[in-house]
Amino acid sequence: MGIRLVSTGSYLPEKILTNHDLEEMVETSDEWITTRTGIKERRISEKETTAELAYKASLNIPDLNPEELELILVATATPDAFFPSTACKLQALLGNKNSVAFDISAACTGFIYALYVADSIMRTKGVSKALIVGAERFSKILDWSDRTTCILFGDGAGAVLLEKSEEEGILGFDLGADGSYGDLLYVNSVGSNENPPYHLKMKGNEVFKVAVRTMVDSAKRVLEKTGVSPEEISLLIPHQANVRIINAVAERLGIDKSKVFVNLDKYGNTSAASIPIALDEAVKSGAAKKGDLILFVAFGGGFTWGSCLIRL
Repeated sequence: MGIRLVSTGSYLPEKILTNHDLEEMVETSDEWITTRTGIKERRISEKETTAELAYKASLNIPDLNPEELELILVATATPDAFFPSTACKLQALLGNKNSVAFDISAACTGFIYALYVADSIMRTKGVSKALIVGAERFSKILDWSDRTTCILFGDGAGAVLLEKSEEEGILGFDLGADGSYGDLLYVNSVGSNENPPYHLKMKGNEVFKVAVRTMVDSAKRVLEKTGVSPEEISLLIPHQANVRIINAVAERLGIDKSKVFVNLDKYGNTSAASIPIALDEAVKSGAAKKGDLILFVAFGGGFTWGSCLIRL
């Protein structure tokens, strides 16, 4: 008995914030942002909560029956409240009464962490169907006067449905964390003495170096564990943070750029939502097909990192 990822969905808010729009807000330029990040625009949620973004992404999963769900996990760094969890709010919106529901907080690696937790629960506790969502509303924690960070992030949600299956779909994981890097990328809580306490802070150059190293090492470990070579990978779906990070990771893994899925030019860094949004786009566009070997890899504040190999 295996676990398969059977269907996907995503949702992006309607409002588009372009690089040219940002030129009117902070001292920056479209050329500067594009050259250094690969981002051209991002989506901003003006009214929708994180739970509502997750809900709309879930509704876009074909043939989803909320009543059948036994587990709902939401990976998010931008929950609507300390509690109830975003997953519980999503459960209520879906009208589900039969599931365990909770959030996973691992920043941009959150979706892979959530997949790992769901996979473990499904294999050991008899759960047959699980909904895993990455949902973020980073626009509410950005300092819109800080040109080094406000240009990078966007809002959105991506969702996947996992089911027990005769076929094995989730082939292996590698996860890790190192809290000593915590001061490189963080958002303090409302109880912090920092004023204001809730803005994202990042040391970009240091983040870049650690991100590339940890993503490459993690991806190599999961390939080694599963006995798969880089040449066998059908598609690499990395966390969509920065095109230079993505290119460096692909090059060091020996994976051709034609096999790397990139959509951060349209959405920016949507944190835990970036991989499931990209996966849904890859599936809908035909870039990812049934039977493909797909490698996910991400890093995030914490520092956290992780990779996952699936057969679609």
